[in-house]
Parts: sequence; structure tokens; C-alpha cells
Amino acid sequence: MLSLSDLEDARDRVADVARHTPMEYSHTFSDRTGAEVHLKLENFQRTGSFKIRGATNRIATLSEEEKEAGVVTASAGNHAQGVALAATRVGVDSTIVMPKHAPVSKVKATRNYGGNVVLHGVDYNEAQAHAHDIEERENRTYVHAFDDEKVMAGQGTIGLEIADDCPDVDTVVVPIGGGGLIAGISTAMKGTFGDDVRVVGVQAEGASSAAESLEKGERHERESVDTIADGIATRSIGEQTFEVIQERVDEVVTVSDEEIALALTLLLERSKTLVEGAGAVPMAAVLTEAFDYDDGDVIVPALCGGNIDLNRMTTIVMRGLVQMGRYLKIKTVLKDRPGELETIATIVSNHGANVYAVHHDRTARDVAVNAAELEVEMETNDEEHAAEIVATLRDRGYEVEVLV
Repeated sequence: MLSLSDLEDARDRVADVARHTPMEYSHTFSDRTGAEVHLKLENFQRTGSFKIRGATNRIATLSEEEKEAGVVTASAGNHAQGVALAATRVGVDSTIVMPKHAPVSKVKATRNYGGNVVLHGVDYNEAQAHAHDIEERENRTYVHAFDDEKVMAGQGTIGLEIADDCPDVDTVVVPIGGGGLIAGISTAMKGTFGDDVRVVGVQAEGASSAAESLEKGERHERESVDTIADGIATRSIGEQTFEVIQERVDEVVTVSDEEIALALTLLLERSKTLVEGAGAVPMAAVLTEAFDYDDGDVIVPALCGGNIDLNRMTTIVMRGLVQMGRYLKIKTVLKDRPGELETIATIVSNHGANVYAVHHDRTARDVAVNAAELEVEMETNDEEHAAEIVATLRDRGYEVEVLV
């Protein structure tokens, strides 16, 4: 099984490529949770994610013959960029298979790092199957995104940095997709501190293969995945990573997409830190107390990446604002006569809300001929403020439906 010495060897191999990313104490999240929260900012890593570590370590161990033949891999985006850059640096040709619906920003970045991108399949598993076909046909070396000891060791160098920078850590919180990151970090934590440090894994509810596998006592593959955290949207964890998780991870919990969106939005607004969905998962688990911790506990959420597509970020941030009560969208029906729209606008204005958009429709099928359907989107201060606006409208006789 993966050992601490494997991680130490990997640290030497990746030192010239991967940055030692910062650790930042968060007053905001410490005050909010009662714990001492230190953010491991791996979103500041080269290529925007931890994946460069494992890819560099694996490619550094290729034979000359393997380097000549080139490498191939499958990835939803972050591993793709890591392999492309690591391979290009040492003159190795790389073919990267990505799902057809991979974020555009990640596809472009992978090509810019020198990778030959092939778009295939609806998810990681279908992309992986196609990559293995290329591996066999072209005699390339397959660089697995997570189920490879050298890859796990490279990812585990994050854990060595956490141990160096935060030696009083009580709990490290790590996202799980295929399990390579948490396999490496848990090896670093348990190898350095033993059972004095707890390692908690977190998955999205719609991609919870690790949690389900631990519950069943054997690897379990989901039929499909559905989450905004595309970086951890895998149907199953690896065989090798599952063994390490069983041995060295104390607990695996899940969080909803709504909780992920809220954590991402709070990190952006309060810590000025941009992360992708997978990077926000550990913070979501801390904020929702998905696992037990005490006041004063030193907690390190590993923010694993920041490669978020801008179009997706807009959607996720909007969902986060909804969770915070900062965005309200309502629907009601007005009499089709002068002054009705002004009445609604006055009520909203008197409550100090800011209107984003108004949609006034006289042709809606579900309203009377002498009426109009009205949708209003507005900026509110918090959940209480939004509830006050809705209550006032209802008190004035309007039937109000809260859309979001």
C-alpha cells in the first residue's frame, strides 16, 4: 500500500513543477463555525488544481521507451491539464480524452498546455473507455486520473505541505472523486501524525460512490452522476484508492449541490477566493456540520481547484445567493389596468430591494383576459428581508408564488 516514503520521493520529483501552495487562516469561517479554519489554497496551483502533482510524478517515472510512445488519459478537465503540461515539459506527446460536455475553459486550457484533446462520451467513464482503446491501438501509456500509486503519491504531497504548515491540525477535509487525492493526503496525515489527526472525505450527493462503497464494504459503481461539482463527478472510486480510504480515512460524508453553491459563493465573497464546485465541497461540509467537530478544533479544508467555467460560475453563484436569501424571484397576477405595476414597484422599493428584471405578460394562458402575469427578480439582503417583501405583497391581496 502507498507509504509516506512514496510521498517523500514524489515531493522531490514535483518540486520544480508544482507550487507549495499557501495556507490561509480564515477569520470569516472561523467566526462562523467556532473552529479554527485554515484554507489550503490548492486553487492557486499551476494549472489551477492539484492534478499537476500526480501527473508530474507519474510521467517522471516513465521509461525512455514509454516516453517515446507517448501517454494517453481521460479526464473531466483538471487531470487533463496536469497531464498535458507535465508531458509537454519533458517532450512527451499526450492525448487527452475528455467528455463531450467538459467545461469549455478546461478544454481550451488543456489544448494550450500542449495536449491533443479528443472529446468523447457523456461522462468520465465513457471517456476513459475510449482512452483505453487509444492506449491499446497506439501503444501509449495510460496515466490514470486517480487509481495509480505514483499519481496518488504526487497528490499526497499536498498532505506533506499541510503537515509542515499547520502541525497542530485536528481535521483535514478532502473532496473525493476517484479517491486519488484523499488516498495521498490521508497517507501523509496518518504517516506523520497517526490517529491524532482525522481525515474526512466529502462527496457530492449525486456522485457518492465512495460513501456507498464504504457502506456496502465493497466498491460500488453508480449508474450515473449528477452534480455541479464536475471535478469529482465519477461513477466509482478506484480499486487502489478504495483500499487506502478503508484503511486511513476516518469518515466520508456527502453534501448537496445547494450547499456546494453556497460554500462557493461565500468563499468568493468573503475570502476573495475563486474555487470550482469540487473545490468548494470541503468548505460545504464544514459549514453544514456534515461531520462532528468541537469549538476550537483546527480544521483544514483542502480547496483542490479553481478551474470553473465562467458560464457555470454565474449559475452556481446565483444559486448561492438564493441560499443566502440575497436573490428573490416571485410570480403574481395583476389586474390589467394602469397603476398596478407601479404599486408592486413601490412596495419593493419601500422595502429597499433592488429590481433586476421584470416580465409582464398579458398573454399567459393561466390568467384571466383582464389580467396579466408578472414575474419580478430582485436583490434582497437576506432570507428575512425576502420574507418581509413576500408577506407585504400577500397582505396587500396579491397571490405570490416564490419561484426561487
